[in-house]
Amino acid sequence: MHSVLVTGSNRGLGFEWVRQYAEDDWRVYATCRHPEEAEALQALADVHPGVSLHRLDVTDPQQIRELAQALSDQPLDVLINNAGVYLERWGRDRLGQIDYDDWSTTFQVNTLGAFRVTEALLGSLERSDKPLVVNISSHMGSLADINAPNDYAYRSSKAALNAASRGLALELQQNGVGLLLLHPGWVRTRMGGEEAPLTPAESVAGMRAVVNRFTPRDQGRFYRYDGVEMPW
Repeated sequence: MHSVLVTGSNRGLGFEWVRQYAEDDWRVYATCRHPEEAEALQALADVHPGVSLHRLDVTDPQQIRELAQALSDQPLDVLINNAGVYLERWGRDRLGQIDYDDWSTTFQVNTLGAFRVTEALLGSLERSDKPLVVNISSHMGSLADINAPNDYAYRSSKAALNAASRGLALELQQNGVGLLLLHPGWVRTRMGGEEAPLTPAESVAGMRAVVNRFTPRDQGRFYRYDGVEMPW
């Protein structure tokens, strides 16, 4: 049975990753900060015995170590670094009102969180025959795509994730571990808002298709959910 671990899986895109993989009979490790409150995930796990819930705050080194230890003898085929925050939405970070604590938190989650989890789970990934790390990024992290002010924390955290992931891809490649960066599109989630054109199901189905056709030539590259390569 193939296995996947998804961070930030209690709602939105994270939940949809879990749902789709569960329906395809994968072993799914669904992680979130408060699994006891994740009623939709609990209901999904009741229907799909291959789904298990795990407590994980990607900014908490101890929780990351505990999860890695729990999975230490298990192979992991795919790691979806999905957990993310967007705290300054809708222009709340104009000059003069920037919340630098929020900016720091954004980096801790969106950038460092993905790296902490990947580093901790590298042993499990290396036990797989074809391991892949998927870092969920955003077109807002593309320097070539910045055409408006604001969103400084979110943009910079995703740009940093992209840059660091390019280097990480070269290191992981030496151990046979793939790495892919994905932009999910503008999706109708709590983060994306009700006016977004894509449903989570459409976005994740597209991203899974990109994941499924991953080859070594895609190592460290940045794709949109529909397979179009994104500018840096």
